[in-house]
This record gives sequence, structure tokens and C-alpha cells, in this order.
Amino acid sequence: MSAATLVFDLDGTLVDTAPDLIDTLNVMLARHQVATVDYAKARALIGGGVKPLIERALACRRLSAAEIDAIFQQYLEHYVAHIADRSRPYPGVTDALDLLARRGYRLAVCTNKLEGLAVRLLEALGLKDRFAAICGPDTFGVRKPDPAILRGTLTRAGGRAERALMVGDSGTDVVTARAAGVPVVLVGFGYTEIPVSELGADRIITHFDALPAAVDELIALPT
Repeated sequence: MSAATLVFDLDGTLVDTAPDLIDTLNVMLARHQVATVDYAKARALIGGGVKPLIERALACRRLSAAEIDAIFQQYLEHYVAHIADRSRPYPGVTDALDLLARRGYRLAVCTNKLEGLAVRLLEALGLKDRFAAICGPDTFGVRKPDPAILRGTLTRAGGRAERALMVGDSGTDVVTARAAGVPVVLVGFGYTEIPVSELGADRIITHFDALPAAVDELIALPT
């Protein structure tokens, strides 16, 4: 039997990126004389994407789409330079990935973060080489919850949907996995406005120490 592939979301799943994402947002808001956002409130909204977060934060300015796009580009320029200032893998991530790799699983990342940013972040944190594929919305021209991005990630990693599992933190990840016919584990500490218990995952974990057992329950171990 071929090795199974475990596909991970990035922000809010593998890495707590909220500090650098929100710090960058507040830099942009300060430039436009808009009050900075509350960290806890903004953290829950990250899963919807940075551009919608910018639009919400600047709603009082009634900016055009072109103006939002320009601010988004400024955001990216600043964020790239500070991508791993305070972002860190969640507790247990490295040990869990290493254990799963020793058991023969392929590992991949499927994120709505731009591929280059995802690669840069994972490289800065010493995680990049653990993944057979790191894919974002610009990799295939689609973003989650379109299942094509998950299927494409599996193909690039050398895996198949019939022998795969997704690990994420949001309803978007659940919808993506279901549409691709893949079981899904959600972490209970990520970025979601809706309680994770209401999102319909196959399993929920509250620490990465619990991931190997959840994987064992949902897909047969590779042989």
C-alpha cells in the first residue's frame, strides 16, 4: 500500500502567524491615520484572508478596490521583511512532523497564503524541507475552499486523495477537504470566528501531540 499524504494548512495550523500579520496590519492602519485593531478580534478574522481583513479595518475610509489593492501591496512589502519576527510553530509541531515522517507519511502544505510567502516563512522557521510540496493560491490559480488546490497539492507531493488527510483550523479547510473526498482534522487553537466544534471535522486536536493518534484512527498506516 502506498504511503499516505498529510496536507497541512499553514496560518493558524502549523504556525501562529497572527503576531506578524496583525503587526503589519497596524502599520498600514497607522499610515492611513486609522485606529489600530484589537489583537484578539483581528486574530479570529485572519482565516478569511488578509485583504478582507484590510477592507474591514479600513471600512471607515470607503476606499476603492484599486486603493485597497495598493494598500495590500504595501502590506505584502512590509510583511515579507517581518514574516518571522514573532511567528512561531505551535507547540509540538516539529516533533509531530518528524514522527509522522518516520512512519512513512508524505507531508505537504496547502495554504491560502501566497506560495512564495509560505516558502519564505517555513524556511525562516526551519520547517521547509519537511514538506514534499508547499502550495498557495497562486500555485494553481485557485484558493481554498476550491478542492482543486488540495488535489493539485496532493499531485505535486506525489500523493492521491484516496490516501490522504488534511489538517487545518477553519471551516474553509473542512469544506475543501470534503469536496476533495479527504478526511480532515482540525486544531482547536487556530483562526476561526466559528467555534471549531461546530465545523464538522472528523477529529479535533488541542495539541500536536495528539495528531499521530488522530491520523492512525482516520487512515491506515502506510506499509
